[in-house]
Amino acid sequence: MTHDPLRNPALRGPGPLRRLWHRVTNTARPLRHIQVEVTSHCPGACLYCPRAVHADTWRARHMDAGTFAAVWPLMLRSERVHLQGWGEPLLHPRFLDFVALARKAGCAVSSTSCGLRMDEPLAESIVRSGMDILAFSLVGTDEQSNGARRHVPFGRVLHAFEIMREAIRMNGGRGPRLHIAYLLLADRMEAARALPALMRTLDIPSCVVSTLDMPVLPAHARLAFAPHEREKIDRARRLLEGIAAEAERDGRSIRYGLPQPRPQHGCRENVHESVYVDADGDVSPCIYVNVPDGLEHPEPNPYVYGNVNREDAAAIWNKVPFADFRADVRNDAPPPPCERCPKRFEKFV
Repeated sequence: MTHDPLRNPALRGPGPLRRLWHRVTNTARPLRHIQVEVTSHCPGACLYCPRAVHADTWRARHMDAGTFAAVWPLMLRSERVHLQGWGEPLLHPRFLDFVALARKAGCAVSSTSCGLRMDEPLAESIVRSGMDILAFSLVGTDEQSNGARRHVPFGRVLHAFEIMREAIRMNGGRGPRLHIAYLLLADRMEAARALPALMRTLDIPSCVVSTLDMPVLPAHARLAFAPHEREKIDRARRLLEGIAAEAERDGRSIRYGLPQPRPQHGCRENVHESVYVDADGDVSPCIYVNVPDGLEHPEPNPYVYGNVNREDAAAIWNKVPFADFRADVRNDAPPPPCERCPKRFEKFV
């Protein structure tokens, strides 16, 4: 019989006494969330995504079950595990087993999906899994404006919402909260005006609007919002303020972030309270400094601080160089990859 690392009896969740102790002593878990790239496979080819740009060299791989189990020491220190990286998380054949282990560690569990993998059996399993948030991603509000998400038809994403809503209804209204994860591209900004109507149609209570944080090619700059592009950002702000107010009148929520002229304190990725683990088990501060493009790089990635398959995951988090990285970002002395990163300039509303 093959040993299943996810069923290792040593992986024991915190008992009621430990949970009570944390509440009484107000010693909350130090990490707000762990982002885990369960896979870098994806059926889509979004024109702005590094996976599409570097399709010939992209390292598509599923996370091994043993690698996910090795994240356990960090799970015990985190409030949430977000299962998503540079791929479509629902493609992983053990996605639901990963959810179960993270829940066993006492974590809330969420994910963001393109929707293509969704079907009735999967939806029924998800609503029973204990996940609290499932978001589906869009860049437009109709087939044409969402066309930048190549191979991900707009209608198929709407169908995924409908499948999940029906599964939740059949489960007595219990299941994850459904969100829209909306990427505002500057060349199709006006499409976002239809977001409140779309949310009403789908009966979705919440939408989070982000912008393109990592233009892969120089041509992608026109899709993004750089801090110095004040006129473009002001137009986006007026639009977003209007649709957020419309959604609020419906009892729904649209939250968004746009770059400011100067860096905000810290980083909106909250790297001092979060960590990213890629499909190989490499640990880095965030997803943006660890892209599996498969290209030849002259030096090892200096922003990978260890691998959970070879070192204790919590010990990696506590390494002095990793702690120094977090302190530098928090004290507005960012390392080179963070200096112009939009996440340092964004103010979220």
